[in-house]
Amino acid sequence: MSPRKSDSRERMVLSTAVLLREYGASATSIDRVLAHSGAPRGSVYYHFPGGRAQLIDEAVALAGDFVADLIETAMRADDPPEAIDAFFALWRERLVESDFRAGCPIVAVAVETNDDAPQLARSAAAVFARWQEALTVLFVRHGLPEARGRRLGAFIVAALEGAVIMCRAEQSVEPLEATAAEIHDLLAHALRDRPDTGPRPMP
Repeated sequence: MSPRKSDSRERMVLSTAVLLREYGASATSIDRVLAHSGAPRGSVYYHFPGGRAQLIDEAVALAGDFVADLIETAMRADDPPEAIDAFFALWRERLVESDFRAGCPIVAVAVETNDDAPQLARSAAAVFARWQEALTVLFVRHGLPEARGRRLGAFIVAALEGAVIMCRAEQSVEPLEATAAEIHDLLAHALRDRPDTGPRPMP
């Protein structure tokens, strides 16, 4: 049975996110998205009047929401280091399953020049900020000062993204595993020395 035409919009956004992860923003063309998604050509400008830029923008938002949901789920954990370990393990699984082809679609957009669509850089920045904020809330809930939690949130996002890039280049999970181990120890130390002795209630 062929996919319903009403599914084409969602399929195109999902395909764009996958292609961004593997090929980067400049190589994610409308033709490649159509070939990957199987969506009809006539649906592109019907669903995305802004064209390729709108399609990539929505794929960035989708990927950002997915990771933010994972972080926000981790906010309920009693042990932040274990929650972050699980977060890194998910990225390890993605890298191995894709034979080190799948990176982060947000980085793919952020690192490329998009003079014709400057909103893409702003969208990537907004996603990174959301991830940092979610991590900050997690750490503050477990007794860290907000300023320290915010710094740790930014550090973890930056370290994770850098490790994923190194893993793809080296075709190895070692950079990610080394980063995860160091962050685990850093968080354990920070929480052990926190001014509070336990987590705060969720707001």
